[in-house]
Amino acid sequence: MKISVFTLSGLSLLPFSLSAQDEAKPMNVLFLMADDMRPELGCYGIDVVKTPHIDRLADTGMLFQNAYCNIPVSGASRASLLTGIYPHYPDRFINFSAYASKDCPEAIPLSGWFTAHGYHTVSNGKIFHHIKDHADSWSEPPYRLHPEGYDVYWAEYNRWELWMNKTSARSINPKTLRGPFCEWAEVPDTAYEDGKLAAKTIADLRRLKEQGKPFFLACGFWKPHLPFNAPKKYWDLYDREKIPVAPNRFRPKGLPKQVKNSNEIYAYARTTEPDDIYFQKEVKHGYYACLSYIDAQIGKILDALDTLGLSQNTIVVLLGDHGWHLGEHNFLGKHNLMEHSTHAPLIIRVPGMTEGKTQSMAEFVDLYPTLCELCNLPVPQGQLDGTSLVPILKDPKEEVKDCVYIQWEGGDNAVDSRYNYAEWPQSKNHARMLFDHDTDPQENENQADESRYQEVIRQMSAFIKDKKSITKTPK
Repeated sequence: MKISVFTLSGLSLLPFSLSAQDEAKPMNVLFLMADDMRPELGCYGIDVVKTPHIDRLADTGMLFQNAYCNIPVSGASRASLLTGIYPHYPDRFINFSAYASKDCPEAIPLSGWFTAHGYHTVSNGKIFHHIKDHADSWSEPPYRLHPEGYDVYWAEYNRWELWMNKTSARSINPKTLRGPFCEWAEVPDTAYEDGKLAAKTIADLRRLKEQGKPFFLACGFWKPHLPFNAPKKYWDLYDREKIPVAPNRFRPKGLPKQVKNSNEIYAYARTTEPDDIYFQKEVKHGYYACLSYIDAQIGKILDALDTLGLSQNTIVVLLGDHGWHLGEHNFLGKHNLMEHSTHAPLIIRVPGMTEGKTQSMAEFVDLYPTLCELCNLPVPQGQLDGTSLVPILKDPKEEVKDCVYIQWEGGDNAVDSRYNYAEWPQSKNHARMLFDHDTDPQENENQADESRYQEVIRQMSAFIKDKKSITKTPK
């Protein structure tokens, strides 16, 4: 094969060559993402949640039980995982979405790398945070039902048809003009945007198959992001009184003031105080209904992949962009360094590779080098902060790292298979947080001042220092 040099946005990319065998049938990639989806799924042991299609994918792929985002907010998490670079707080950006075009021009998005290396790349729904983020890195313009529908007014009632139940119009937040935080409407799946998105993705699978060219098809669902709006049949799957509420509806002992509840839900109407148990039950019911709604759409796409005969040559990746609190510590939402904000689902199915579950640590910056290796592509030299997870996909007992690095609003976070440690070096008292998941899996008491943990803290703080020195060094 002739060696070529491709350019992307004025950047020179590495030359590459493929063997004759590799050229014969390169793998496709189906990249599925859900917004605000924590590992509250049947395949993660949450029996009350009805997610049969995601569970089916997990049964035929590798489920990562210890996968973490690198920053617990949608825009920055997506930009980080799609460029393979840590968030670098505050040296390059704080809450970036159009990352690399301004803050870090040397970054090459995963979409652009696959496009430059012979793939037809398609973005449906919410992949990058805004539709204009790296729009020219895809083979065709990114698709959204409402292309201008994610701006400051995106949830203003009913600007972008988020609410389908007429009664929702009776509850409007006067400060934000947003509708209620949830609704159930007697409508088909395609009434809401994610149902339409699944149909578009299925049509694209048919179209891409006929093109005869390897594809990278990304589909980003909006749910279970607020507002928790889903067809009534998914709400009917659950008896609210049988949905267990969080057992630890109190602030952890000794928790630094830097760790806060998210205020996002209070931008919507019909909310109450976070410690209202009936409010928490309705929140959880709505979140579960949205999970089941998204699960059904994923099932349709996976069925189409099978029907079209593409499953045997298509890598499937499914993830949530970060976690979400469902009443634990009376928190509702993300935006902190607690386990429920940063722990996220990750399933990777590779034809011919091992099926199962792994306890190995993984972080979202690992996805870029993993997909490059699986598709026999080189990696951008000197750019990526992650490590390929392919050894784990071959053997779930393998490990490529023993700790992951997370950042949020001046806090640096190190998480391993036992501890969740965070420090805020710029705070007045150098605030610290440590939870031992062996003795306190629900993170109810900060142990950072306990003498028996000082060596653990020293080691994890050194890990953070090492990661920060890497991110401050120009690539």
